[in-house]
Amino acid sequence: MILTEGKTKHIDCLEQMLPIRDALDVISGKWKVLILTSIMHGNRRFTEIQTSIPKINPKVLSKELKDMEEHQLIKRIVHDDHPVLIEYIATDYSRSLKKVMMELHSWGINHRKQLLGK
Repeated sequence: MILTEGKTKHIDCLEQMLPIRDALDVISGKWKVLILTSIMHGNRRFTEIQTSIPKINPKVLSKELKDMEEHQLIKRIVHDDHPVLIEYIATDYSRSLKKVMMELHSWGINHRKQLLGK
């Protein structure tokens, strides 16, 4: 099976897998896409993000935010007020995932219908 659209010649399987693995390394796990969705919906503070995602542990959220910042998906902004205010914003680079996120959303709706008949 060839995953690349529009190509009719055989593409080596490994050549297809490497970019997919790279992408999954960045967005893997059950939290990163949910965190990014929350941030893109305007939740900028740690507690806002945590409240918007049911069952996420603060320690896990902190680790995932750091990882996402390293991968340039989000930017951490520190406002030097008293008390210090920290905000997280989605980067332009992370917005390139929007189509992927929308496809995951659509697939998830259809998968739920498939399993539950709803």
